[in-house]
Amino acid sequence: MLIIGVDTGGTFTDFIYKDGDKWGVHKRLSTPHDPSEAVIKGIKHITGDRAVQVVHGSTVATNAILERKGVKTVLITNEGFEDVIQIGRQNRSDLYDLSFCKKPHIVPSELRFGISGRIDHEGNEIESFSEEKVQNILQRIKDSGVESVALCLLFSYLNPEHENRMRKLLEQIDVPVSVSHEILAEFREFERTSTTVINAYVSPKMTKYLTKLQDTLGEDPLRIMQSNGGSISAETAMNESVRTILSGPAGGAVGAHAIGQMAGYDRLITFDMGGTSSDVALINEELPLTLESAIEDYPVKVPMIDIHTVGAGGGSIARLDAGGSLTVGPESAGADPGPICYGKGSEITVTDANLYLGRLIPGHFLGGEMSLETEKLNEAMEAMAEKAGLTPVELAEGILDIANTNMERAIRVISVERGFDPREFTMFSFGGAGGMHCAFLAKLLSIPKLFIPNNPGILSAVGMVMADVIKDYSLTVMRDQHNTNDVDLKELFAPLEAQGRADLADEGFASGDIIVERFLDMRYQGQSFEIIVPFSGDWIEEFSRLHKQNYGYRNDDKTVEIVNIRLRTKGMPTKPEFPEAGELVSEMDPEALLGTTETVFDSNKMETRILNREKLRPGNKVDGPAIIIEYSSTLVIPPFAKGEVDPYGNLIFDIE
Repeated sequence: MLIIGVDTGGTFTDFIYKDGDKWGVHKRLSTPHDPSEAVIKGIKHITGDRAVQVVHGSTVATNAILERKGVKTVLITNEGFEDVIQIGRQNRSDLYDLSFCKKPHIVPSELRFGISGRIDHEGNEIESFSEEKVQNILQRIKDSGVESVALCLLFSYLNPEHENRMRKLLEQIDVPVSVSHEILAEFREFERTSTTVINAYVSPKMTKYLTKLQDTLGEDPLRIMQSNGGSISAETAMNESVRTILSGPAGGAVGAHAIGQMAGYDRLITFDMGGTSSDVALINEELPLTLESAIEDYPVKVPMIDIHTVGAGGGSIARLDAGGSLTVGPESAGADPGPICYGKGSEITVTDANLYLGRLIPGHFLGGEMSLETEKLNEAMEAMAEKAGLTPVELAEGILDIANTNMERAIRVISVERGFDPREFTMFSFGGAGGMHCAFLAKLLSIPKLFIPNNPGILSAVGMVMADVIKDYSLTVMRDQHNTNDVDLKELFAPLEAQGRADLADEGFASGDIIVERFLDMRYQGQSFEIIVPFSGDWIEEFSRLHKQNYGYRNDDKTVEIVNIRLRTKGMPTKPEFPEAGELVSEMDPEALLGTTETVFDSNKMETRILNREKLRPGNKVDGPAIIIEYSSTLVIPPFAKGEVDPYGNLIFDIE
């Protein structure tokens, strides 16, 4: 059976597949009007009529939120709490903007309904649930033409009786229902309500999309990548679509972690530059998780790999603002119309600037399957340069400098601002456009080593076929260090562990193939936010250590609280292996040299070798300046980078 990883991006849809002992890759332009179209065509191109197992990273849930194209959703909550999702927290992103106005919520006020009945903070019923009183609300919901329901009642994570009774009554409406104690069994009603609403808003869209894929695949298994770095069944993804919002970038982080470890690098700053955006993450031996994510200002409090995204990609559009200053992004040309050099675009992009400076080779783009046009680009560059009062070369370099600065700032957010020194890490670059910018970013950040894997343009798809099957569970417990101990905590974890093992057994995993990991969400008493701490050894000391790393201090006189317990169960599937590429050889195959070109570095044209990566062998030295061509990406090696091919075929560069 073939194993295929599929990653849908803003410009390209990427495929990697294992066919016997051989790996294969495939890329095709995404189809934004219907993402499944590119996925289905790509799978058929690879498999023909053979059986296949697919692991897919989807942008359907993300795009539904960003474009506000989810389904018509109703919120049912307690009387008096209907507007919690609109009020939110007191934090304001534009504190000094006197004309600031919140966007209308995806669930308007007329679709928010309050019902009687109340559970208190200890899980006790203090007001009974009346089925008679909610009949009128049920009729109003039915008349509204609703397509999905989010059900979120106070303290249901302690006692879900009222939510379960309300869900039973909603069966007469026959619409999907997202129930908060199943989506997020934690306190903070705003975040729990928001997460449940987002799930209800996108799940029907995801269900329609995945049903179409399943109809194409038939009996072949389909798994979906989660934001937490693991995969889940398509059926689970339909019900809990909120867990798939950052599935594509998560696949990249998982792939980088796996390949980096294999090559002996476990402290990485990952840099994934695609057509629309750039995603960065810091891996300090383990994949970083966060619970403080938001999309379009809507909190999503499910575990996600801690990835920071900026609107800087190969398709980011360069423009002159009202004052004549050059700006780049965040708007992207996407797959359609795309950059000017793709043939249909009309606005200059980062990809166009790279081509103008000789950093892309027109005849070798996408393995020669796609030609790049230069005549229309040259006219556009000259016209904008004249408006900006620059030469075309200065304009192109300025576009790339601005894009690099935006991405440098993103890397500082996940490193310097969190107590990590980038000089102690290796930059791991991937994504279709990453290879053209990574060396310059490493230089800006004084990162000494640069790691570029094989086929970097499809690494997110690689991560998908390497991912474990992961289930996350959580529960608010509110204990402090003085009224709990290891025995108490293990008893609290027991039902979550039983649920996790049962769920993975349903996925086909034997008990010996399941790994259980326990975590505590901890804080000092009086704080408002928590740090995730592994439940092992001296967890109080580990919390204080992490607190000092993140915030610069520890307070051993302050009482430590455990807010939530968190359980992660992993099913360990059989994973494809990456064999070594062969014996080390110093002499380069003459066929590796495809010729030379003139490339601009620091405003100077330099004669630059064009190398075919497929012909490079382990042990080959690759010093800049050079342009390295491969199917999924183009790598720009400036004069200050000196590298070598490692035993697995990865390129490792020293940045001087």
